[in-house]
Amino acid sequence: MRLLLVEDDPMIGESIRRGLRLQNFAVDWVRDGRAARLALDTAPYSLVVLDLGLPGEDGLSVLKGWRAKGRRVPVLIVTARDAVAERIEGLDAGADDYLVKPFALDELSARVRALLRRQAGRAEPLISLGPLSLDPRTHAVTYQGAAVALSGREFALLQVLMEGQGAVLSRERLEECLYGWGDEVASNAVEVYIHHLRKKLAPHVIRSIRGVGYQIVPDDAVHS
Repeated sequence: MRLLLVEDDPMIGESIRRGLRLQNFAVDWVRDGRAARLALDTAPYSLVVLDLGLPGEDGLSVLKGWRAKGRRVPVLIVTARDAVAERIEGLDAGADDYLVKPFALDELSARVRALLRRQAGRAEPLISLGPLSLDPRTHAVTYQGAAVALSGREFALLQVLMEGQGAVLSRERLEECLYGWGDEVASNAVEVYIHHLRKKLAPHVIRSIRGVGYQIVPDDAVHS
């Protein structure tokens, strides 16, 4: 999953980016409102972590602009503004959640997962498809009851495919979800991770649709 972080404080921004990357998120970090607008116009983000006290254009104005354009990406406000009236204003402007600084990175990660779960229409933390289950919180994967050890990028790719619930996703779309700015992307990176996942799960679990992309397939769909 690819996230946009909008935070002008270098120390806080680096801490948040590092913490979210440890959770296998790809994170793009910008430090002002104008850059935030440009970023959301040019890349598909699953969620935005937005500070309000930004140089130039205030974060609340950026948020209102996104919502006025019909942008439905979930937005988690993180700010030192802790007055009840300010929290209400942020939520009424279109924020999906509000977290007051200082906060624990574990709580931030939990709120991010909850918003992504809500966006996907899931109530349960566990993502399941047939005999395949994935837990975004613990990074545990099981297939037919057995634990499967995955690298960080393998896990992230599998999660994107499972969140799609059988949708066919192009290689370009998968790359956009897995990599942020500055990440070096080999031309065959997605194919390599797909190959590894098939070896660790089963060859039929991920189907190639020639000229289109990849689709995760539950066992019952394969054997029916």
